[in-house]
This record gives sequence, structure tokens and C-alpha cells, in this order.
Amino acid sequence: MPEFQYKARELSGQQVIGLLTATTEKEALATLAAQQLFPLQVDLAESSKAAAKQVNRRVPSKYLTVFYSQLADLLKSGVPLLRSLELLSKQSSHSALKVVVADVRDQVAEGSRLYDAMKSHPKAFSPLMVSMVHAGEEGGFMEDVLKRIAAFTEQQEELKGRVIGAMVYPVFLLMVGGGVVTVMLAWLVPKFDGLFENMAARGELPWATTALMGMSEATQKYWAVVLLAAAGGIIGLLKWLKTEDGRRKLDVFRLRAVGIGRIVRSLAVARFCRVLGTLLKNGVPVLTSLKIAKDATANVVLSDAIDVAASNISEGKSLAGPLAASKQFPEEIVEMIAVGEEANNLENVLIDISENLERRTSREIEMVVRLLEPMLLLCLAAVVLFVVIALLLPILQSSSIV
Repeated sequence: MPEFQYKARELSGQQVIGLLTATTEKEALATLAAQQLFPLQVDLAESSKAAAKQVNRRVPSKYLTVFYSQLADLLKSGVPLLRSLELLSKQSSHSALKVVVADVRDQVAEGSRLYDAMKSHPKAFSPLMVSMVHAGEEGGFMEDVLKRIAAFTEQQEELKGRVIGAMVYPVFLLMVGGGVVTVMLAWLVPKFDGLFENMAARGELPWATTALMGMSEATQKYWAVVLLAAAGGIIGLLKWLKTEDGRRKLDVFRLRAVGIGRIVRSLAVARFCRVLGTLLKNGVPVLTSLKIAKDATANVVLSDAIDVAASNISEGKSLAGPLAASKQFPEEIVEMIAVGEEANNLENVLIDISENLERRTSREIEMVVRLLEPMLLLCLAAVVLFVVIALLLPILQSSSIV
């Protein structure tokens, strides 16, 4: 718990300074009042300020993978949750994770559920991980969930590494190519102004050259404005994406984006099916399972569709019908869910669906990663080709070659 440094007066008027431990500043003030002290100043102690900064830092996935795996092992060995969290907090080699786990332990000790305590640290624990821990607590299979989270986190880290490795060379070329093109627009292209001036007056300048000269002039005159506008646009976009409307628009775009939309949808549906199937298999009621599993999609659009399905189930309807009506779930997935409901084997069917989707999506991701490099190289080649053609066309025309 955080410590507060206070300055207060006793009833006698004497000023006192000290430290006290409290969850919030309001609780600290209440504690001072109970001690018949009149507070003059109450602030977080320096140690607690440093801890708060650590809590707000992101924790690398490799450290989280170890944390999930070790917590699962400790719980499976019979070590109580509070003792497990205390041990992991002391043993953690990452300063931010050490503080985060200690805070989670304190919240659990005060009566909070583990998933609620993790939810208070969104920069360390993603909504998907919190949702899966919630499922584990509800179904009584926490150890299995933590092992699966560790495996999933490690898989994501490997995928991220492959993507970064595949993009290092293309990004390097793009940076160098972008720098070369910028230098050409700011320094080389203006040297052709005199050569192209007469052709422009006669209206014989090709459209590609006209566009290139316009970009060159804008680069020379307004480069600072362009940079400021780009920075402002990025900051504004990031703030908008944190709003409810921005999050929804982003989730819609992710589902419809060419190339990655299918992958995003498949991963979200696979997570939903796995969490829902595991909950049902462990005896959790279907409505409770749906409320927990919807968060595993990490997508507002799919979560809304699942909410509608849950309300229909409460009225005695099937799960497949509203999922099909939402148009957000693939037809073959809905059909398999319908068969599972009819055969009274829905939990096993859902787990099979998730495993099939994960395997298929893994292959699709591999394909996209392999295509990134040639696509970026083609884009760079197209830009360079445009600049070269725009500069050569007027020269060829003036020489009567074309």
C-alpha cells in the first residue's frame, strides 16, 4: 500500500510531521481525523511516488511469460495465491513487474479478486489476459489458464520477433529511400526549373512532372508546417482512438482491413471459442460463460454481437442463431456451433473450433509476414520510378525523341 507524508496540528496547536499507510488520500485524511490531527498537507511519500511511476510502466512480454508460468507452477504445487504472489514479487528481476505484482498481492489480500486486481494495471495485463484469468477463477481451473496464457504470450512474442525480423531490411530501405527522395525534391528537382519553365508556359509539361514540381515546391516552402501537421495529426489520432467512438471505429477497420481483417477476426473468434468452451466444460453456466468469454475477443464489435446472443439465450433461444444474424462470425463456425448445440456437445466443439482456427491463422500469418518484404520493396521501387520518369519525360520530349 502507498505511504503518505503528512504535516498536521494536534489539538494543542503543536505541528507534527510523519508517515502513514493508506489506500487513498481520502483514507489518509480519515486516519488523521481519527487520531485527532488537523491535516495541513498530505502528499504521497517519495518512495510511493517512485512506485507509482513503476506501476504505470509497461512490462515486456518475456517477463510476463515467466510470471504466468511460475504462478501456475506455484498454484499447482499447492502454494496459496497470496504467498505465490509475494514470492514472485520478491524474485522478479524487472522493477516495474515487481511493483505491479506487489500491488496485485495487496489488493487480493484486501479481498479483491485476482482478475480485478490485474485489471487495475492495464499497461501490464491486457484485457485478454484479465478475461482468461476471470474465466479460470470462475471455473476453478486457474493453473491451466495461467499455463495457456504463458504459452499464448510466448507465441505472440515469437510472432512479433518474426515480423520485426522480416521488416528490418525493408524498413531500412524505406528510410534510406525516403531520405533520398526528400533530398531530390528539396535539392535536385529545383535545378530543373529553368529547363522545364518554357514547356510549362506552353502547357506541354507532362502531368507527372507537374506533380513532381509541385511536391518539390511544397517540400521547400512548407516542410516545417508538414512536419508539425503530421505530428499534430498523430497525437490527435491517438487521443481519439482512446475514446469509445474511436475504439469502435478502429475495431471495425481491423475486421474489414484487406489482408489482415480475416486474421484479426479468426484470432478473436478462436480466443472466444476456447474461453467459452473451457468454461462450459468446467460447469460454468452458459450466460456467465458468455459474459466472461466476450472480453476474450478484445474487439468491441464482436463483444456486442455476443451480448445480443447472451440476451437471446436468456429468452430460451440457441447460441448459433444470433451469432449468424450478427454477420460477424464466419458461416462455417456458426454451423459447427449449431451442430454442437444439437448434439449437446458444445463445449468440445468450441475447443475444436479454436484449435483449428489457431492452426489455420498461424499459417496465414506466416504468409503475410513473408509478403511484407517484397510489398515494401515494390512500393519503394514505384516511388523512385515515378521520380525518374517525371524528370526524364520532359527531356525526351524536348529532344523530339518521344
